[in-house]
Amino acid sequence: MRIDNLLKEKERLLSFEFFPPKKQENERVLFETIEKLKVYNPDFVSVTYGAGGSTRDKTLNWTKVIKDEYNLNVMMHLTCIAATKKKITDIAEVLINNNIKNVLALRGDIPKDEEFDEIENELKHANELVELLSAYDKFSIGVAGYPEGHAEAKSIEEDINNLKRKVDAGADFIITQLFFNNKYFFNYLELLEKNNINVPVIAGIMPITNINQVLRFTQMCAVSVPKNIIEKMNGKSAEYMLKTGVDYAVKQCEELIENDVRGLHFYTLNKSVATEEILTQLTL
Repeated sequence: MRIDNLLKEKERLLSFEFFPPKKQENERVLFETIEKLKVYNPDFVSVTYGAGGSTRDKTLNWTKVIKDEYNLNVMMHLTCIAATKKKITDIAEVLINNNIKNVLALRGDIPKDEEFDEIENELKHANELVELLSAYDKFSIGVAGYPEGHAEAKSIEEDINNLKRKVDAGADFIITQLFFNNKYFFNYLELLEKNNINVPVIAGIMPITNINQVLRFTQMCAVSVPKNIIEKMNGKSAEYMLKTGVDYAVKQCEELIENDVRGLHFYTLNKSVATEEILTQLTL
């Protein structure tokens, strides 16, 4: 089912993000994770796309497997930075033929390969991808939002202007980058309203289960981690970090729910334990 229609019908959505395993032995873990999280009846699940489309075939395959074998509503990530329009239209046709109706349209990370061919870069920005996909009138299109601003943006205002271009091009909803302090999310919603960006915003949630791993990741994407959480987890056992991270995420989600968040999108990292623990404690 199209996510834009679900957002019209339901007060709040629940969704999970997975990524295609690079190694065959990790596929079993993902299958187990999907099985465990399926019982929470997600409104949709998403499958990520590698930098420069590096996992394009795997992403397509996993999207189809999750849809057909697990009977879940799917959204496929699609990046455009290293793709020709022909490549994108070919993928769009595959999605249409497989009755996949939801796409998260992203620019994607710029490839670091020195042989990256600028001629191949016909679509330089996500709004151009949104415009291309909108022309089909077959997809519900999501785009990414960044409550603390995109790492490459000079200011939050510049980032909001970029987001507005994506929405004006035809995006139906926004899924945010992870954040750990709800004030950034609430401030972000106010900024969107002031700039007449009126599509639903789904909050991206990543439970902290390993503080060092999270710090490495957030440094790359310009996301802040509260000092008290770093201090509380630093040097502690895996069990302690899991419990602390789950407790923190539960409180974060409860506040978002109290403030009528339109959806919670869990970045699972292909693991189920933390997300399961959180969902057992929430009233959705």
